[in-house]
Amino acid sequence: MNYRMIGRINAFLLILEAFFMIPSVIYCFYDHDRWVGYSFLIGMGVCLAVAGLLLILTRHAPAGFYAKDGFVCVGFGWILICLFGCTPYWLSGQLPQFIDALFETVSGFTTTGSSVVPAVESLSRGVNYWRCFTNWLGGMGVLVFLLALAPIGGENGGYTMHLLRAESPGPNVGKLVPKMRRTAAILYLIYILLTFLDFLFLVVGEMSAYEALCTSFATAGTGGFGVKNDSLAGFSSYSQNVCTVFMMLFGVNFSCYYLILIRKVKNVLKDEEFRLYWGIAIGSVGAITLNLMLNKFYQGSFWDTLRHSSFQVSSIMTTTGFATTDFDAWPTFSKVILVCLMVIGACAGSTGGGIKCARLLLILKGLRRNIRQLLHPNRVEVVHINGNAVDEGILANTNAYLAAYAAILVVSFILVSIDHITVTTSLTAVLACMNNIGPGLEQVGPSANYAGLSILSKSVLILDMLAGRLEIFPILILFSRGTWKRY
Repeated sequence: MNYRMIGRINAFLLILEAFFMIPSVIYCFYDHDRWVGYSFLIGMGVCLAVAGLLLILTRHAPAGFYAKDGFVCVGFGWILICLFGCTPYWLSGQLPQFIDALFETVSGFTTTGSSVVPAVESLSRGVNYWRCFTNWLGGMGVLVFLLALAPIGGENGGYTMHLLRAESPGPNVGKLVPKMRRTAAILYLIYILLTFLDFLFLVVGEMSAYEALCTSFATAGTGGFGVKNDSLAGFSSYSQNVCTVFMMLFGVNFSCYYLILIRKVKNVLKDEEFRLYWGIAIGSVGAITLNLMLNKFYQGSFWDTLRHSSFQVSSIMTTTGFATTDFDAWPTFSKVILVCLMVIGACAGSTGGGIKCARLLLILKGLRRNIRQLLHPNRVEVVHINGNAVDEGILANTNAYLAAYAAILVVSFILVSIDHITVTTSLTAVLACMNNIGPGLEQVGPSANYAGLSILSKSVLILDMLAGRLEIFPILILFSRGTWKRY
């Protein structure tokens, strides 16, 4: 294991984190929240001090870097940025309990959006900015951003592909261009451009520049942190519609945008995951709208019903977690559809969570192949996606992911149920955190939060959020004995 290179990369992560705290410091001192500003400065100082120590200890790091190193580096890196990122919350007294500060930070970086803050408006603007910015930074990935900036350890260090594969969402990570570092840069440029467009459209509405900035960060990262307790319910229909559109756009595989830029629009329209993603979304909106209309939930107003159902489908499927209405009060059929969307999630290679539409495709096509092989044992059947044969290793990895997903889900559900909360609350809390969504149902629904849960439940959900964002394996590998053995 290349411990020195792992330590060196994590040192640069901490430097990057300290740099990104600067706007929060400016907001705090501008608003005369001096103690909160000092808390951010202390957090920055701690990050830089630890980073400096790591850089000294990891001088002359060897070049060899393998898949195992990539997983360990990503797992440790995310734990470190969450631990150091929560210091301003805790030191400032805005979240006086350390477990709450850590929960809020992990929720931000993993783009979950589950909150323990009882009154968001009571937080300083600097803290709220940091909450929303962690959504944005975690959306595309902290290491992806770092790799897009500079080649740490040299162009041929061998770490770029391993780090991207460990951090990027989806069953398989490919190159847009021959060099992976340039691929990371292209992805982030597209991400920044879409975020800027979202910001512009929101500013045109009634939002202030600060509200639009924070909302665009949370929308782009599909994180769902807001600057108001009622999420987006208090904003205009125009702002809600803008967020509906952009949440769906950020749930699309970013490779599709690259193909559009190089004028290969037909390839995008033929992409099976792209079509499945939009098909599920449109079908869900239609079914929920009809169900709400039949129950006259919004006094029979078709456009209000369509707006709320479209927003919530977009929010839940892309795992953003914004809300414009208390969907926990919706009819059971509509809530069941939302729970199903929690699990499915967005596209691979997007900022969304869930098991991803790409994996759903592989599962369905793998199931069809197994049924055909049962009927015709001697028949050779190959799974194809977009006309290309899928490697058996990817199918095996998908099955392993689902097994791990189910095991973690069951264990977490049992542990959280110790809190003596309802079955629906326990299950949807785990689903919401594991799939990086945010609100669940009942006691953790859109009109409530996670503050009332015990330290045990919060700790379990913190691990669930990390496992869900990092696609399980980087976290599991940290707890594997084989990772630390010397061969």
